Formats: sequence, C-alpha cells, structure tokens
Amino acid sequence: MSLIDFSGFVNDLATHSGKAILPFFRTTLAIHDKAHGGAFDPVTEADRAGESTMRHLIRRHFPSHGIVGEEFGSENEDAELVWVLDPVDGTRAFMAGLPLWGTLIGLTRAGKPAFGMMHQPFTGERFSGDGRAARYVGPGGERTLRARSCATLAEATLSATSPRMFEGERLAAFERVEKAARLTRFGCDCYAYCMIAAGHVDLVIEDGLKPYDIVPLIPIIEGAGGVVTSWDGGDPTKGGGVVAAGDPRVHEQALTLLAGG
Repeated sequence: MSLIDFSGFVNDLATHSGKAILPFFRTTLAIHDKAHGGAFDPVTEADRAGESTMRHLIRRHFPSHGIVGEEFGSENEDAELVWVLDPVDGTRAFMAGLPLWGTLIGLTRAGKPAFGMMHQPFTGERFSGDGRAARYVGPGGERTLRARSCATLAEATLSATSPRMFEGERLAAFERVEKAARLTRFGCDCYAYCMIAAGHVDLVIEDGLKPYDIVPLIPIIEGAGGVVTSWDGGDPTKGGGVVAAGDPRVHEQALTLLAGG
C-alpha cells in the first residue's frame, strides 16, 4: 500500500462512514443498551451503520487485513495489519445532540499502533497521526498539530469522560490528580485526546477503556509530541486505565499521584 493510496483510502473510510452516521445525528433514533440491565452502555443505529460501511470498504480493498471493531467484534486479528474501529466514540454525547463525539480509525502493524484518525463529520474536522507527525484538517484549513509545553500539574488542564468511570481506589487516585490540576473538564470523550495534540488540553486520565477507544488516538498524540501509557507507565493498547499528556513532565507527575505518591 503506497503512502498516496493509504492516505486516500483512510480519508475514504472517514468520508463514507460519516455519510452513514450523520443522518442519525440530532434525530429520533433507535438506541439499544448493550449492558442488558447493568451500567447503561448505549449503542445506536449510527454506530452500526458507520462500522458496517468501514468494514465493507476494508474487506473489498484489503481482504488480508484484520479488523477489530466495537460493534461487530474481531476478524483475522492475528494479521500483520489490523484496522481498529470505533464508529461513534462518545455515543452518550451523540445521543444528547452534542458534537463531542468522533469516528476513530486506527491501523496497527504487528500489534503496534501505526496510524490513527479521529473524524468529526458534523464539524468537518479530521485529526490524524502516524506517531512521527500529526495533522489537522478542518473548516479553518490545515495545520501541523503540536502539543503544548506544560511543566506542572498546577498549570495543567485535565480531562476525563466522566468521574463515574473510576471506582474505589481508582477514584481516589484520580481525585489526587484532579486536586493538583488547574482545571478539569468532563464529557469530551475522544475529543479531549485530540485537544492534547492540538495544544489545548494537557492531560487525559481514564479507566475501563477498550482497545478501540485508545489505539487510534495513540499515533495522533505521539505524532504531536505527547505521550500515552497505562496507569503504571506501560503499554496502553489493551485499554483499561490510560494516561495521555502533551508534556512528559506532567505525565510523570500524574503517574506518581495515581500510584499514591
């Protein structure tokens, strides 16, 4: 797959999935609860339509590639090249008519994140990266993404999707970091990670993530000069507890507080 072919194909995935998803946004749409009586875990027809569209295109153009998706599971996941898809990251925001959601498209090579894109079709924004560089395309034009310098938590803007994603000691750990940070914002889902890359947010701490929630975002943040790890400083690609920061100094301080320091 040449660079030109790859770039064109990923943008086609974003364009066609966006066309499948947008007709459901800010409408009366069917919502299903995947938890079946547990903690509310919504999925909409938009999620399914978006992922079905992307899977169809991948199978048609790259039948040897694997696919891991939120809605329809995994196929050929031991392949060298595997697509990791979350058609609507931020389904609750989508349900509420808020544009704080996006389509996540990731590609791993030999199990390592190689490329990622977050597409917000309602606002017409695309954030992408390959771990070496990151790029924004949107209504305001195109630009290179770069995380901002932030030396201390006292200067940092912190984000998490919800304080309810933390429980017990994990909640206490998050609150130690929140207390040290200058400002905390909730409810941004994948958008917060992209704002790290864009230089507007300094730190995201979350828990209970799935691989498709984070893998596509890793190359964007790292490409913008940031860092993404698990809570113990390890590999974040399996999900669980994740810490992303634009400045390694703030990342290190957050890990220390999460560990009880």
